[in-house]
Amino acid sequence: METELKSIIKQLKGQIGVYYKDLVTGNTFEFNTTQPFIAASVIKLPILVAVFQEIEDGNLHPNDILVLTDADKVPSCGALNQMHNGLEVTIMDLCRLMITLSDNTATNMLIRTLGIDKINTIFRTHGMEKTKLNRLLFDDVAQKRGLENYFTPAEIGELLERIYTGTVISEAASQEMEAILKNQKLNSKIPHLLPGNVAIAHKTGEDRGITHDVGIIYSDRPFILCFASNDTTVVPAEAAIKTIALHCYSRSVQG
Repeated sequence: METELKSIIKQLKGQIGVYYKDLVTGNTFEFNTTQPFIAASVIKLPILVAVFQEIEDGNLHPNDILVLTDADKVPSCGALNQMHNGLEVTIMDLCRLMITLSDNTATNMLIRTLGIDKINTIFRTHGMEKTKLNRLLFDDVAQKRGLENYFTPAEIGELLERIYTGTVISEAASQEMEAILKNQKLNSKIPHLLPGNVAIAHKTGEDRGITHDVGIIYSDRPFILCFASNDTTVVPAEAAIKTIALHCYSRSVQG
């Protein structure tokens, strides 16, 4: 499989990172897995962990209510930017929207609630040293100053494995985060070529020259797959994600 994956990666432009781990045998494949990548919406996965940590620590409650304002609304993915000013949403509503619809407005509301410094502190307590939140989403001023959000395929892969094993925060928190990730509605990458009955807990990310997908695939032998790309040509990179996922899945059902 290593030869097949390297052959696919070699055809792609830009910076590519691939992390694969068979959760039964422990076999791994890693390509540029410790390199930081501009995260796009993949940063929402560790933010989810940070929110759950604040809930565990008693600083937030899942039913705490925030009120949507026009100032909160940012473009692109999600539903909240289409909703009326004054809409009441809970912390858990925002978590689900942030992951399942990749809602950018929900994400920024959570970032403002916790604070960037607090979120990064929680990242570090969960072993994420290079994964870092530096700005709100759609903060053009900060972006022009060179501030970006980053992740590494290895750190996110290890985080996903700990969610799978029930060891992020607590077993109950891990299971709830896993359920949210399984309800992902953006399924055009890792899941695209896989059988429809295969459960997948994952989070995508995309921007100009960027496409990612990171997740847990619950095949006969469950595995982690994290694909990251920066400065790439998106269409062939997304074709590669689908092909790599299929190769990994086929290996997992061959025994």
